[in-house]
Amino acid sequence: MIIQAFLRWVETAKTGDRIRAASALGRAYVKDEMHTLDRHAAEMAMTFLLDDPSPKVRLSLAEAIGACSVVPRSIILPLAEDQPEIAYAVISCSPVLTDADLVDLAARGSHETRAVIAARQGMSRPVAAAIAEIGGEEEVLILLENEQAQFSRRTLKRLSERLGHLWSIRNNLLDRPDLPADARHTLVEKVGNALAGFSLVQAAIGDRRVERITREACDRAAVSMAGSASAEEVPALVEHLRASARLTPAFLMHALCSGKIDFFAASIVNLSGVPEKRVRAILADGRIPAIRALLESAGLGRDVSNLFADAMLMWRKENRSGSAIVAASISAMLLQKLQTTSTAGDLSGGIADLVEKLTIAEQRQTARDYALTAAREAA
Repeated sequence: MIIQAFLRWVETAKTGDRIRAASALGRAYVKDEMHTLDRHAAEMAMTFLLDDPSPKVRLSLAEAIGACSVVPRSIILPLAEDQPEIAYAVISCSPVLTDADLVDLAARGSHETRAVIAARQGMSRPVAAAIAEIGGEEEVLILLENEQAQFSRRTLKRLSERLGHLWSIRNNLLDRPDLPADARHTLVEKVGNALAGFSLVQAAIGDRRVERITREACDRAAVSMAGSASAEEVPALVEHLRASARLTPAFLMHALCSGKIDFFAASIVNLSGVPEKRVRAILADGRIPAIRALLESAGLGRDVSNLFADAMLMWRKENRSGSAIVAASISAMLLQKLQTTSTAGDLSGGIADLVEKLTIAEQRQTARDYALTAAREAA
């Protein structure tokens, strides 16, 4: 009877009174201060208030019941699709809204709607993926800063591809320890492209040199990632590099000389289609003809396959002797062989130049390490 009286009263009450009444009704429902029959009547009254001509009344109701988990969907969904301020009061916290509801609201809503969804506590992977796919910079930043948001590897990779050119998104992603190696490489490439695009840099050193320096820096970063990536991440990183045309002979030589044998083996598996166990067996114990045949099946030309085989044998020797596998030990020996054999002139200049650059780079690093150690001992 009380609810019936409320419905008769609300039709003639002033706006301010209806606002207070809507709030009181919602709070009483949330606190479960009603009997079963009264709850049903209260639900009918709240449904009636959904058509109140004043948005302030509907906002008052939304704020009162927004965080309640037992409010019927027939009340929550219309409020979630109401005017922005009303909708946000529900979308921001209602446990009644499912992942499917939130994905639909994100797709049909405004930038502000997606921002509110992105800030929700307990953000699930499907909803995060939806925001990542259609959200702009502001919404995605809110999503990335939401400590309770859950991301799949695919979502993080998609964000890197889609919005990695924006420095704010890129920096936020690069700070994440769960960023997959292939997504991290995508962002490194975007950093290189951004630097190469600066007119001041182009004017200072020229377009061609900028392009070369950028590519070499990205290759060094990729090789470093190859060494730090987990075993589960390596195949995905290899496939990413192959799809982006990065698995060149020069890049593979860089990886091999740097001792990234697991990555090198995974690359040969990807490029050749030979089973992994067979590839690893040949690289670990196969003779030079078998190694060359394997490398040529991966697309490496005959002019460089022998050099790769030599590098592989050098790595085996270093590995079995227990010495550290570093570029200085392999690249220096390769460079010496190139300089003392007549086949050096037959090799691709890019590979020969790379071996020399690797040797010089490692010599400089060794000198820096020596100077640092000397300074510490003198202190």
